[in-house]
Amino acid sequence: MVQLVPTADADPVNRLTAILADDLAAVDRVIRSRMESEHARRVGEVATHVIDAGGKRLRPLLTLAAARLCGYAGDAHIGLAATVELIHTATLLHDDVVDESLRRRGRPTANRLWDNKSSVLVGDYLFSRSFQLMVESESLRILGIIADAAATIAEGEVLQLTASRSLATDEPTYLKVIRGKTAALFSAATEVGAVVAGAPEPVIAGLRDFGDAFGMSFQITDDILDYTGSAEILKKNPGDDFRASKLTLPVIKAAAHAGIEERAFWTRVIELGDQREDDLEVAMRLFDRHGALESSRQDARRWSDVAHSSLGAVPESPVGLRALLADLAKDTVSRLT
Repeated sequence: MVQLVPTADADPVNRLTAILADDLAAVDRVIRSRMESEHARRVGEVATHVIDAGGKRLRPLLTLAAARLCGYAGDAHIGLAATVELIHTATLLHDDVVDESLRRRGRPTANRLWDNKSSVLVGDYLFSRSFQLMVESESLRILGIIADAAATIAEGEVLQLTASRSLATDEPTYLKVIRGKTAALFSAATEVGAVVAGAPEPVIAGLRDFGDAFGMSFQITDDILDYTGSAEILKKNPGDDFRASKLTLPVIKAAAHAGIEERAFWTRVIELGDQREDDLEVAMRLFDRHGALESSRQDARRWSDVAHSSLGAVPESPVGLRALLADLAKDTVSRLT
């Protein structure tokens, strides 16, 4: 049920959460019922740790909003929204193992509390549960959309292994990585919401493209905020990507304009992972010298504009869900000001 509530003063995510509260509660019940195992108690322990770590449930929100925006009155979108969130949770478990992460959202990661084997295997279990849920939609089209997204996510993660610490990585390759890392699941989330609602093809395409562009803007913004945000906002220490020698868009832009000495600096801190006490400050000066952060901000804003324009063929709902999606895209890049 869509709730009409006075939430004008809240940010777009909170407003969507309030309007779709009943649907979100149903999604949470499905997730918790599917992440338990009758025979392997650790499955529930690890999955619960990740699910309870917080987060705004942004991806299932997109599915719920897309379905209700298209006038859907059934409940099949609940299982699809849960599917999207289970896939996201599985990727978090796998990512933390690959990245050797110790903290996420201000809490110890599952691989730190248990071990890498548990994180990988529970991630696999959640993937399998997500596909069980997906099949329950009884739609080959929806199955294809989410299966394609899962393949794109995996491909993006493998590409990131080779690209994230190589100065040969260019901007088109970076965009392929973040499309797999973030945008593919955002796009699938909005598209399946429209498909399950039986929306016209132009509306389905518009919501799919919105999810893709919003995901691109979201990830570029996140990569910028690693250098410019606060620990309170990030739930981690600013500069963590740099200290992990991750090649994100600001570094790619700065390295593209680097002279011999600057190139040697980027090779040392990114490719070789040889970092010294003041290297983050040096990197920030190089970003400023070459306008790398501002250029990255412009890219994030352009993707946000694409997301906004993609909603042109999508009709508004009685509770203003289309406007809220547009506000969501704007709000993401507003964090960069």
